[in-house]
Formats: sequence, structure tokens, C-alpha cells
Amino acid sequence: MRKYQWLIIWTLIGGMVFFASCDRAQDMLDPVISEPKPPEVIEDDALDTTALQNRFTIEGATAVGRQRPATSTAETAPTIQANVGEINVSPGDTISLPFTYSGTNALAGCIVCIEGVDGYFDLPYTGAADALPSAITTVLPQSVPLGSFTVCYGVYDTQDQYSNVITAVVNVTAPEVIEPEPPIVVEPPVVVEPPVVVEPPVVIEPPVVVDPGGTTPEGMVLIPAGEFQMGSSHIFDAQPVHTVYVDAFYMDKYLVTTAQFAEFLNAKGDRYDRYGKLDEHQPTPWRIIQVDGIYYAEIGYENHPIIFVNWYTAMAYAAWVGKRLPTEAEWEKAARGGLTGKIYPWGDSKDDSKANYTQSNHTHTIAVGTYPPNGYGLYDMAGNVWEWCLDEYNRDFYGAPPSRSPNPIAGANSIEWLISNFTDVHGRRVVRGGYLNRQLVPVAGRFYDELSNVNASGFRCVKAVSD
Repeated sequence: MRKYQWLIIWTLIGGMVFFASCDRAQDMLDPVISEPKPPEVIEDDALDTTALQNRFTIEGATAVGRQRPATSTAETAPTIQANVGEINVSPGDTISLPFTYSGTNALAGCIVCIEGVDGYFDLPYTGAADALPSAITTVLPQSVPLGSFTVCYGVYDTQDQYSNVITAVVNVTAPEVIEPEPPIVVEPPVVVEPPVVVEPPVVIEPPVVVDPGGTTPEGMVLIPAGEFQMGSSHIFDAQPVHTVYVDAFYMDKYLVTTAQFAEFLNAKGDRYDRYGKLDEHQPTPWRIIQVDGIYYAEIGYENHPIIFVNWYTAMAYAAWVGKRLPTEAEWEKAARGGLTGKIYPWGDSKDDSKANYTQSNHTHTIAVGTYPPNGYGLYDMAGNVWEWCLDEYNRDFYGAPPSRSPNPIAGANSIEWLISNFTDVHGRRVVRGGYLNRQLVPVAGRFYDELSNVNASGFRCVKAVSD
């Protein structure tokens, strides 16, 4: 009995081992015989044109869509090659994407996709098979934003087989904006200037003048007799332009200088006009000093024009040297230097190298003769200082009949009467030459001052040929 019990026990143990071994084997086989996954379904829209139009996009620099159809092969599908680089354009420009076509079948069309633009461009090819294009040409939409974008493009043949895709970088920049020229701001000057014409310098030879009186006085030039056009249509109180006849006369080449005026003071004493005397205790801008009762020009200012002289003093000086002040007509004829219809003594353009009229300091004069003379050989007929004339200032005198008379003068019956009675004259007198006023530097420019004022005025003298 004990033998059968052991047999039963060993039988049971063997069975347990057997079944345990089978379970382990099954576990080892499970991974191998596990149920297979279903095959991946790859959609092929190669022949569905509508679907392709929505699938041809750019992901990074890779075009997705327009795959070759299942029937195509590497041998029959078209291919393109190109060396593009970067393309620089603006919205609305025409872009040209080059390529070289290789394919078994005829080329049917081209496709272009631009990053940032919905859809793509499908451009059918209608040319002959033996005249293949070398580029895809299309207009960049205005909707393309500025920046750098990737363009993908390819071709397809008559069997709807599509080539490889070529990418290019397109730099889209805003079109160049040409700024309009700023409007010309016309200042409101008294004189309306013509456009500046840069011309080679013209040497103005003074006219040949025969001196009817014989010998021209030292320091003077002869102004010939004759008619000239006086005034300017651009200056409100110098209109109308009219013809004036003036007899021949002599005029000082230079303005009266500080040294010359000091000699006058020494000769006439300190009573120099009808209103008083020079007070050496009061500073004056004359650049004249008095030492031991003698007047001297300050060193360095001997040849500067005398300035801040009133009309009475200028008349007294002219009488002392046997001359007189010029009439307004004589002054303008002399200032024109023989030129007709010109704005300045030298021509029609402003020129800082020909006159002193740009200084801001009203006492800053320049030595006489610094700038070139005009056609008659006269210096400083524009700028430096105002110059007193005999005439009374009359804004409307140019339009009055007396202005057309030979040797016209405003405010007096005659030159001789005015010279003999100058201390009894009142009112305003004409000054010419422009001083530092650009607008009144033209030869026709007019201004005025009170007779007794000592403003920025100097003078030069004239003398009749018959004297």
C-alpha cells in the first residue's frame, strides 16, 4: 500500500510539472502569434485635381501634394532641374522661376506654391512640345506680406505625372517710394528774382566814354550823357519803369572815407551841420578820434566809408570839396554801369563776392574798393553803406510827369536852388545802395531817411562836366 501511495504521489507531481511547463511555453509564444495590425492606408489624390488644390502647401521648405500617380514610374515621370538662389521682388512684381525639363511625355502645365499664400498657381502650358519654356513666370500677388518666403514649384505632363519640386527663397520688400521734391518756398522779397543761371563769369568792359570836359578829376569817373531805363517792375515804389535822360557828369569812384571826413572836420571845425557840433565826450560810430584838437581816423579804418552822417553834413562836405550829392536818377544810371535791365550792378544773380550786404553787425563796413567795380569803374554801388541823394523821397514820383524830364529831381525846382538853400530843407531824402539789406541792394531799390538822422548812411559826390 505504501508503494502505491508513493506512485500516486509521484504521478501527481509529474502532472503538475507538465502543466506548468505548458503554461510557460504558451507565454513565450504569445508575442509571436499576436494578432497582426491592419495595414496603413495611404490616400493617393494624385488624380483628384480638386483635392490636390487644397493639399499643395509648404511645410518648412517641403512641398506636400501633387504626388505622382500609382501608375507612374521614375522612368516616365518628368523631372526638373534649376539653380535659383534668392529672388528679390515686391508685391505685384512678375517673378520668373527657372527650370530645365526632362520627361517622356509632353509638358502640360506648371504648379507654384508660395508660403503664406492660400492655394497654389496652376499654369497650363499651351506652347509647342519642341519649344519648352525655361521658366515659370507669374505675378506675385499684392497680398503677399513683406519678408522672406519659400516658393516651391514643379511641372506635370500630359499623363498627369508630376515632377520633383524645386524650392527658392523669395525676399519680398516694399516697392521703393520716390519722395516728391519739396515745394519751393518763395520768400516774400520785394524783388522777385529770376531763376539763378550759373554762367561762366563775364568780364564787363566799361564803355568807351569820351570826356567832353577834357580831363576827368582825380578819383572820379565820367558817366556819359544819354537815356536809360529807370526803375523796376518788381519793386513797388520803383514803378513804372520809364525812360530818363541825364546829362554827362563825374562821380567819385569810391565812397567818402573816414580819413577824408576827418580832414573835413579839421578844416571846418567842430560845427559840421545846422543842428550842433561833434561832442568828443560822446562815443560815435564814426571811427574818428580827436587828439589835441585834431581829428584822426582810427587805425585800420582809414579807408572804410564814413557812416552815420546826416544829409546836411553830407551836403556841407560836398560843397567843401566843390562837388554835390547825386540826384536819384544820376545815382541809378551810374550804378547800372552801362547794363540794361539788370537787377544788380553786375547782372541778375545775387553774389556775395561782389558786395558787402550780408553782415549782421550794422557797424561792420568794408574798406572801399574791396569788391570789383561795375562797368563804369565805380566801387560799392551795392551794399556797404546807404548813399544820400539830393531828391526828396516821393513814393509816387516815378508815375508823375516830372520824372520823364531831362535830369529829373523830386522836391526841388532845380539842383542849383537845392544846393544854395539846403539848410532850409525839411522832410525825407532818398538813400540808395542797400547797405546790409538784401532786398534793397538791387540798383532800382529805394529807401529814405529823415534829413537830420545819423543812421547807416554815407555818401559819394558828383560834379557836372560843365563845372
